[in-house]
Amino acid sequence: MSPLAVSIRDATPGDVATIVEFNRLLALESENQLLDEPTLRRGVARALESTECCRYFLAESAGRVVGQLMITYEWTDWRDGVFWWLQSVYVERPARRQGVFLALAEHVKAIASQTPDVRGLRLYVEQHNHAAQETYRRLGLRPSGHILYEDDWSGAIRKP
Repeated sequence: MSPLAVSIRDATPGDVATIVEFNRLLALESENQLLDEPTLRRGVARALESTECCRYFLAESAGRVVGQLMITYEWTDWRDGVFWWLQSVYVERPARRQGVFLALAEHVKAIASQTPDVRGLRLYVEQHNHAAQETYRRLGLRPSGHILYEDDWSGAIRKP
């Protein structure tokens, strides 16, 4: 397929419903998880008000949002700066494989490379999500060698 013509913009509080729906679909499709919608809605609204914690970018084509990407920040004392974590990456099914994620990633990388304290980009991906892993490799990202552990007591995620 040929690339879609997309423009990238910062998300606004008016985008809450779209981001909530994209995150709901992302969790279901990539991890077979059901998110608690009231918690998700509060989390997205809070994120849009808290630019010191994270920042959402949206990809639009023909006047509608077709993809999203959120960045969060991790301080690295070893490098005296921050890594930007790419999170909540979602592209609508009809827009997949048409350059939407590439446009989002290149937009973020361009901003990151012009931001003095940013030392690099990171993301995590489910072990079984081989299609996403291949996409990330094509963009020049490589496995870091780290394994992610967590202790999640939020209760906001469950299996269908």
